[in-house]
Amino acid sequence: MVQAKADVLQGTLDLMVLKTLESMGPLHGYGIARRIEQVSDNRMSLNQGTIYPALLRLQQRGWIQAEWGMSDTNRRAKFYSLTRAGRKQMAEETENWERISETMARFLAPSN
Repeated sequence: MVQAKADVLQGTLDLMVLKTLESMGPLHGYGIARRIEQVSDNRMSLNQGTIYPALLRLQQRGWIQAEWGMSDTNRRAKFYSLTRAGRKQMAEETENWERISETMARFLAPSN
């Protein structure tokens, strides 16, 4: 039986986008989606209906900014980059996810 690609847990996509932009620098939406798929070992699949609403939401919150540029294929594309507020939010969300994952690990670990 083939396992379906994982759905993105609510609240995780924002952090994945922010971390991707931190590590890769400015990218267009397609590049962000492909990088997230690559890092997840293709366990996740992001389509336009998932990534672009997230990018718009992050931009409206002031965590990323966008400007038009040319892609590697000479097409006009909107490139997204982190803002100072986005770096701060990423740090807060990273800390929160580390706390959550430590708590879940306690529940999932065998009792001693």
